[in-house]
Amino acid sequence: MEKSRIDLPIGITLDRFIKSNQSQYPNAAGELSQLLRDIALASKVVNREINKAGLIDIMGYAGVTNSGGDHQQKLDLLANTRFTRALSKGGEACGIASEETEQFIDLKNNGKYIVTIDPLDGSSNIDVNVSIGTIFSIYKKQTPASEPLQESDFLQKGRTQIAAGYILYGASTMLVFSTGNGVNGFTYETTLGEYVLSHPSMVFNNANNYFSMNEGLSFDLLDKGVTTYINECKEKRMSGRYIGSLAADFHRNLLKGGIFIYPRTNQYPNGKLRLLFEANAMAFLAEQAGGLAFANETAILDIQPTSIHQTVPFYTGPKEMVSTLLAHLNC
Repeated sequence: MEKSRIDLPIGITLDRFIKSNQSQYPNAAGELSQLLRDIALASKVVNREINKAGLIDIMGYAGVTNSGGDHQQKLDLLANTRFTRALSKGGEACGIASEETEQFIDLKNNGKYIVTIDPLDGSSNIDVNVSIGTIFSIYKKQTPASEPLQESDFLQKGRTQIAAGYILYGASTMLVFSTGNGVNGFTYETTLGEYVLSHPSMVFNNANNYFSMNEGLSFDLLDKGVTTYINECKEKRMSGRYIGSLAADFHRNLLKGGIFIYPRTNQYPNGKLRLLFEANAMAFLAEQAGGLAFANETAILDIQPTSIHQTVPFYTGPKEMVSTLLAHLNC
């Protein structure tokens, strides 16, 4: 039976929301609540750094690339440090896997949880002052507490997530997350220094207004069904919107109604988005918000990861839109 949605007044702070609803989330013990607070705290620090980035020379290329071949920006590394430090000091996470590091980090404590994170999603937008984000997932450690952290602790299917979310740094800063009982959005009120509930019980808008795909990939697609679907979207006079930050594209489509598409291409035959750092979290949110998330014929949350930096094609949005795209892919 589907769990009941939480009905809370707009304006409640994140901390009070967490405390008020611990009993309604079976997995939300005090440790998980503290983890969410640690992530929120780090995001406030990152938000501050982003807002003054142009003034203190932390914009631009850091001179290195990550495991996916992306050029790391200075703010990528700064955000990674901020979140790692907050989670380490919080003591509830025993390990972290980040898109910005090759190997997972063993925090060598007795924490029950592990966190996978893309500290700064859409970093190509940093220098041009366009929306960027943070994406995170929280899982329980699978190996016994007495045993050292293993890579297998991170290679869990997305359905084992106990919480996931994203922080969007844009016109306003928002924290959107779920612990498996619906999706709630909080807006950062800078004068208070608090996240305040602004979007309770979020569900996908089914208006089918937008499609979000980098159409520069059109001549490199491996799945012609994607081309057919995009052409149908255009025939229906739907608007194409693509920011290049998954958190921002997903957020707009969640509120306004649209599908996000990152298909297989000649350059990335297995897709480009990271399963553990991006796709699983967004798929968890999508299903909690009444939508779907697939990698061609397989639901994202049912994929068994084989490596920490595994990539997948990614399609997510309202059920009707994703189902129509899948029908084209399976023709």
